[in-house]
Amino acid sequence: MAPKIPGLEMPVQEVGNASKMTPVPIQQVPQAPLKEPHVWNTKNIGLRMASDFVSGFCAATLVAPIITVIDKGIMQNASGQATLKSSLQSSLTTFLFRPHTIVFSKPFALICMLYGGTYLTANTLDTFTSTTQNKPASYITSGTAKFAASSTANVGLCLFKDQAFARMFGSGGPPRPVPLPSYFLFTARDCLTIFASFNVPPLLGPVISRQMGEEVQRVVSGQTVAQFLAPAGVQIVSTPMHLLGLDLYNRGGRLAWRDRWKIVRKNWGVSAAARMCRIIPAFGVGGVVNSKVRKNLMTRLE
Repeated sequence: MAPKIPGLEMPVQEVGNASKMTPVPIQQVPQAPLKEPHVWNTKNIGLRMASDFVSGFCAATLVAPIITVIDKGIMQNASGQATLKSSLQSSLTTFLFRPHTIVFSKPFALICMLYGGTYLTANTLDTFTSTTQNKPASYITSGTAKFAASSTANVGLCLFKDQAFARMFGSGGPPRPVPLPSYFLFTARDCLTIFASFNVPPLLGPVISRQMGEEVQRVVSGQTVAQFLAPAGVQIVSTPMHLLGLDLYNRGGRLAWRDRWKIVRKNWGVSAAARMCRIIPAFGVGGVVNSKVRKNLMTRLE
């Protein structure tokens, strides 16, 4: 046997009486670097999820009365049950003197479901992200995932709300299915509103800021102005889609498009103004209340 030299990982070959060392290199297998274990922030996860729910539906309950009144008025005006002015006056009077009849009504519950579900979806995504990425509980996302999740929730819930409102405040007679073209028109309307609410303000805000003086920017930023202006402004374009979808339900699908356009054009201006008034509390006031309540609750749980 060839002798081993301590400390060297190589055999020694014997040649006659002399020993000749021939190094035989040993290939080392590279070791993978140790990975740190992924840590999730699960502290108070149950209370954090409860906070998501509370903040979302607190905001929805706050803005639901005015949105319920306006949506009912638009529906009744489109179906011919009442003018927008008379419907608004009647609903506001009822809310002032008998608020329980509004608060405990099905239309109010549908509006709370719509915006509470939208806010809750956004809040839940923030909590999921903060948990899986080990971020603080009050962490807020602003990426594509949040836009997609909130948009999907809002469009789906809004379609359910609209078909229910159309049956409650439509042209009368026995309830009938909402036609498929109406669903398409309502979806296009909501996509425009959501795009204007989430995508346009970051682009429009810097443009507005450049047109504002420094003194004005100390009071309000261009981003804030854009956040209110863009969703309200897009109602000029989306309102005809809303009115046409309602007309297809109220008068059926056998009328000429020229006759439908006359109805849409007649109600365009007043309905667009009313929808602008409902967008401000829905995506302005409601969004701010939801964010502030959630941040306050989450900060206490960190």
